[in-house]
Amino acid sequence: MSAGKTYDIALVPGDGIGPEVTQAAWAVAEAAAGKDGFALAGTTYPWSCDYYLETGRMMPEDGIEKLRGHDAILLGAVGWPATVPDSVSLHGLLLPIRKAFDQYANIRPHRLLPGVEGPLKAEIFDILCIRENTEGEYSGAGGRVHQGTSQEVAVETAIFTRTGVERILRFAFEAAKGRRGRVASVTKSNAQKHSMVFWDEITRLVAADYPEVEVTSYHIDAMAARMVMAPETLDVVVASNLFGDILTDLGAAIQGGLGFAASANLNPTRSAPSMFEPVHGSAPDIAGKGLANPLAAIWSAAMMLDHLGEGQASTRILMAMEAATARGFGIRPGAQTTDAITDAVLTAINEE
Repeated sequence: MSAGKTYDIALVPGDGIGPEVTQAAWAVAEAAAGKDGFALAGTTYPWSCDYYLETGRMMPEDGIEKLRGHDAILLGAVGWPATVPDSVSLHGLLLPIRKAFDQYANIRPHRLLPGVEGPLKAEIFDILCIRENTEGEYSGAGGRVHQGTSQEVAVETAIFTRTGVERILRFAFEAAKGRRGRVASVTKSNAQKHSMVFWDEITRLVAADYPEVEVTSYHIDAMAARMVMAPETLDVVVASNLFGDILTDLGAAIQGGLGFAASANLNPTRSAPSMFEPVHGSAPDIAGKGLANPLAAIWSAAMMLDHLGEGQASTRILMAMEAATARGFGIRPGAQTTDAITDAVLTAINEE
């Protein structure tokens, strides 16, 4: 705990329900900070699809430099496909931030909160998904030629570097050391004989440095089945950008839905700010109705505080979330308003 310290946070509420859940997460984070004797100072940036329609850019040219001076970034949601294609919004804001700040570790926790009923028979599981976040299938390398003709060709090239693969694997092994000591490395090396065989080879090399960690390599289809049939057997799951993205949406489903899915985009070297965001997206269908579940954003804010070294405040938020869901708040979509769920978490913090 850093009593008296003030952390400078960039707030990017974004689109749809993003502003609603960001406001909720910020209120909870400030309450936890107050309990533990430190402060949060937020600077809000209006970068969004509306901003794009006004300016032709998802963020200004100096947007990255504006963010660079902050201790962390709390993001709401990006995307409004009715007006701006997702390929524009994603590549104009979210991916540039991840890459510019070398946020190569995307962390997504999956477990059931008290009172939440997932779709599976399994009730006790705790999976930490670690996704490579800056290269792989989302590198953006490729192009299209002869567009609009019968000879049109589209090429999307996945980029895997030894540095990128090794560092995300080492991050996963280190995480496993602090948990239950098991790593599941996910590829599709039977079909992708270059990049995924390469990933498997690096996994074996890194594993040799961690004899205390049990490692198993899975193909992506087998891992998808295991997450459904036996999620309790998994501890740390590490995968490439695309595979990790898909698996963590599956992980969100087994923990009760995207309303509980938190994430951190970490720069483990701390040479640049890390970014924290719910996984659920902008949900245009419920935007502005006050029905968004803020728990994923609140959980993301707890991850932010933990990364900043305020582990006690982070735990305080997680315990307050658990107290709220145990009382029935936020466990069923649309059963309570965003404000009611937020107030339940705040009440639990204040009662401590």
